[in-house]
Amino acid sequence: MSDSTSNTSPPPKKLRKERGVDKEFEIFRDQMRPPKHFDEGFSWESFFGALFIGAVMVPGAIYMTLLAGESIGPAAQWVTLILFLEVARRANRDIPNAQIFTLFYISGALMATASGSGGDFHGGLQTLYNQFFVQSDAARAAGIADQIPSWVVPSDPAVLETRSLFRIEWLAPLGLIVFTMILGRIDSMIIGYGLFRLTSDIEKLPFPLAPVGAQGILALSEEQKGHEISEDSNREGVSKWRMFSIGSVIGLIFGFLYLGIPTITGALLAEPITLIPLPFVDFTPDTAAYIPAAAVGLAFDLGFVIVGMVLPFWAMVGSFLGLLITLILNPILYHTGVLTSWNPGDSLQETFYKGNIDFYFSFSIGIALSIAIAGIVSIVLKTRKEKARKAKDENPLSRSAYAIPEGRGDIRAIWVFATYLIACSLYIGVSMFLLYVTDGSIFWPVVWVMLFYAFVFTPFISYMTARMEGIAGQVVTIPFVREACFILSGYSGVAVWFLPIPLHNYGQMTVFYRQCELTGTKFTSIWKSEVLLMPIILGFSLFFAHMIWQMGDIPGPNFPFAQEWWEVTAAQKSLIFSSTMGGFTEFEQALNPAYIGWGLGLGCLAFGVMGYFALPVFLIYGVVRGLNQTLPFMVIPQFLGAMIGRLYFQRKFGAKKWRQMIPVLFAGFSCGMGLIAVFTLGFVFLKGSVLTLPF
Repeated sequence: MSDSTSNTSPPPKKLRKERGVDKEFEIFRDQMRPPKHFDEGFSWESFFGALFIGAVMVPGAIYMTLLAGESIGPAAQWVTLILFLEVARRANRDIPNAQIFTLFYISGALMATASGSGGDFHGGLQTLYNQFFVQSDAARAAGIADQIPSWVVPSDPAVLETRSLFRIEWLAPLGLIVFTMILGRIDSMIIGYGLFRLTSDIEKLPFPLAPVGAQGILALSEEQKGHEISEDSNREGVSKWRMFSIGSVIGLIFGFLYLGIPTITGALLAEPITLIPLPFVDFTPDTAAYIPAAAVGLAFDLGFVIVGMVLPFWAMVGSFLGLLITLILNPILYHTGVLTSWNPGDSLQETFYKGNIDFYFSFSIGIALSIAIAGIVSIVLKTRKEKARKAKDENPLSRSAYAIPEGRGDIRAIWVFATYLIACSLYIGVSMFLLYVTDGSIFWPVVWVMLFYAFVFTPFISYMTARMEGIAGQVVTIPFVREACFILSGYSGVAVWFLPIPLHNYGQMTVFYRQCELTGTKFTSIWKSEVLLMPIILGFSLFFAHMIWQMGDIPGPNFPFAQEWWEVTAAQKSLIFSSTMGGFTEFEQALNPAYIGWGLGLGCLAFGVMGYFALPVFLIYGVVRGLNQTLPFMVIPQFLGAMIGRLYFQRKFGAKKWRQMIPVLFAGFSCGMGLIAVFTLGFVFLKGSVLTLPF
């Protein structure tokens, strides 16, 4: 503090600004530090774990997705870990942290592919949905059923009636799925690693959600060692296993009330008994007269409250402020003739969708550009500061702040760029070939669109997501980019919607690499696991999709969720796909340069003003997250959780101890919720398996 009075010190306001930002970052950056050495996690346990999940969990995951629309991914991960730890305990041996994390990653990757993630289908599920879509009433009504290329799905009814993937007609569609899955996993891992190096090693972003999975894994490791105190455990009197167990019990109890009772009673009764509304209560039609064109809803999921405790407090405050701004701004935009698509009585989903079309699609692009500018400025300033430090450093042996930790398993940056160039070239090359096969020529405006995706939009959105994950634990999304670009290209037909285009968001992988680092796992362990995973994922998912299809038509009476919702999904997709068949489409008006400029200007102004007043960095990113980027029913309980954690638990346990406790508690809660979901879905599985006898 004495330095602040010297003549060479910066002005007090500037000093407070710099220290405040650094302190806020360090609280989350230091809540869990990486170990000093890294271990190899790929082992025979990983191999047998992958086989176990592929043979036992994958068919259940596919079936439950078709039956009830529920993913058993989190439960499968924790069940697999606990099972292998118990087997190891009875063999009088411990499984190292690196091997536990590798097994956790393998199980998660298999489950995500088997059951789909974020509403997208992969592997076997993709083939099942494609065969339905080409036969759907929605596709026929839109006039696109006979336009879908044979390299997507066979359209011959005689082929589809056999309900078999093991036919020569499926060779091209399966080949395309294999190509996209293999190339997608390779470039996702390598490009995600490059973004991690940029945001974690250079920018030193805290990644507030990374300790959740890492602390949960260390809790299991602590338990198998008989509660021994490790280097990171109990420094502040915190037992990871105890907190994990408490979280698991809370997850089991809440999960039974929230998911269990409706699922069990829904399987046994004509109408399910619901104690807690799910997934949320929609107040939008009721509030339309007071705050028109604003989506209003509330979820009663305890998981959202705990997430609010895990994420940075100021990020949650910013999200809530962003939501309030939206609730004030949307009625103004409605009365000034900007939000023209909204109608009184629209639901939350319809209001959110129409708001994106009318305004937030373009406005979000401008906001994302401001985040990019802020990130570039941050890197430039950090680079200059590092160069100045190195110039003044009298110790020639001191290590650079950008130095790679020894033994972590890193690769040279040139391989990241080479991988991306090769992947983009393959995506574009295969897409051009498929266009030529389908149309007899290459429509070059589509090629230019793919080049835009590859070298402008994908790097842009991936870096934006990596920064948002690193600061606020959230993903940046700009809706309808693919739709707008393809429509504006002037292409006529539907083949373009099924091309393996280089449009991806690699930023989410940065959290995974941070978890890998925190658990002391060499990155090479994960890359070796990918080589093992690819044939297992492809083989098991396609084989069990074939076996389940043999049980009956999909959708059909045996698969009620697919029967109820796939037609709705097909109708939405048909509306989009038919937009390139000619005629006017609403996406033509979605891209508005003026709104992009407003988003860019207001975003840069917000960064500048908040930086001048030395406000927390988390706050501005939280505001961005709340500006129509996250549905309101999630923001409100997360803000409530942040307030409870800050005003009660942090005062009770202390900031440092609370920051160590809550990620482990949340990991246990996720485990408990996943386990109760699998248990209760068993009733649905049994009900769907019972044969109805005629007497």
